[in-house]
Amino acid sequence: MDILKDIQKELPKGVVSSANFEGANIVLYTDSPNFFLEGEGQIKEIVNKIKKRIELRAEGKLLESQESTEKQIRSIVTEEAEITQVLFDAPRSIVVIESKKPGMVIGRDGSVLREIKQKTFWTPIVQRSPSIDSKIIENIRAVLYENNNYRKKLLNDTGKKIYEEWNPEKIEEWVRVTFLGAGRQVGRSCILLSTPKSKILLDCGIDPAATDNEDKFPYLTVPEFKLEEIDAIIISHAHLDHSGLVPYLFKMGYKGPIYMTAPTRDIASLLALDFIGVAYKQASKPLFSSTDIKEMVKHTICLNFNEVNDIAPDIRITMYNSGHALGSAMVHINIGNGLHNLLYTGDQKFGRTRLLNPAVSMFPRLETVILESTYGSKDDNLPPREECENFLIEHVKRIIDRNRNVLIPELG
Repeated sequence: MDILKDIQKELPKGVVSSANFEGANIVLYTDSPNFFLEGEGQIKEIVNKIKKRIELRAEGKLLESQESTEKQIRSIVTEEAEITQVLFDAPRSIVVIESKKPGMVIGRDGSVLREIKQKTFWTPIVQRSPSIDSKIIENIRAVLYENNNYRKKLLNDTGKKIYEEWNPEKIEEWVRVTFLGAGRQVGRSCILLSTPKSKILLDCGIDPAATDNEDKFPYLTVPEFKLEEIDAIIISHAHLDHSGLVPYLFKMGYKGPIYMTAPTRDIASLLALDFIGVAYKQASKPLFSSTDIKEMVKHTICLNFNEVNDIAPDIRITMYNSGHALGSAMVHINIGNGLHNLLYTGDQKFGRTRLLNPAVSMFPRLETVILESTYGSKDDNLPPREECENFLIEHVKRIIDRNRNVLIPELG
């Protein structure tokens, strides 16, 4: 089945100039101004029919110049929205608008975005600006736009693999889970999920507390693991025990997609840079360089919570809030078009905290759960949160009364 050709058969002849994949999403480009502005209804009909995400964008020759587009955006959007950056991804006809108040850029029912699209023919995407300016975060995100031609090809190649013809009646169906780390230990989380069609890596972390390299890194020398056979990597959250070795995989030659939430991408990159700095301070050679971290960022495909996404011909995933850290996710994995449903929780917290909502606990269907159990033994009875907070407040007050400083490190 050639899904791109089948979609184009459903549309008027000649309105689609090219069609590409962006991971699991399908993007149609048109050089017809009328179809770009009026064709959404026909696209929605096809979406309802094939149950895949399709986006319509304008070909480059229809686009207003970048300079003119930025001027129009800043005149259309009220100053109160506090636009901080306007970034252009020309190969994909996308303009990214970063704003302190993204809701005002979107407008009621998307009215402001529609006006930008109608006047410039660019497809606008809105992102919230960081509340605190960070040059490092800016540089991390800039990697995506510096390599937009490479990104477009990566996303298209990923989509081609996802939409390869797959017929469960023609192949044997099975699922194998191989623990390459984190079995009966805290740290170096790494799990290999294998099917007859796909090999997916769930997390790839280190054990920050280990002194011996044999206990620090996942078992990547087992016969089941071959880096060149990995179709995708999924990262549950940014902490080093789940993401710390990912840049090393790119150093060793991995070139495929890596799925995570946007906050996880940014925090994982920051922690990886810090990991390099700590190595130098300890007079040891880092495992990887900032170049490898850039490769990781360049290959990320960021997903939102509760968004179903195909990542292989026989695997689709949905990320759910795990309540553990900013951007942390539990990964629901649907294998073989309903053959098996597996939940990989990563680290999770089911209690509401002052910073985060509790983890999601309702799922459409599950046969298997891989559950984090750091505090899962019968003797791990944590005291009530109020008692812990009062304990912390008392100690902080005591230190401040002595005119001393309080430093509270957060475990990466």
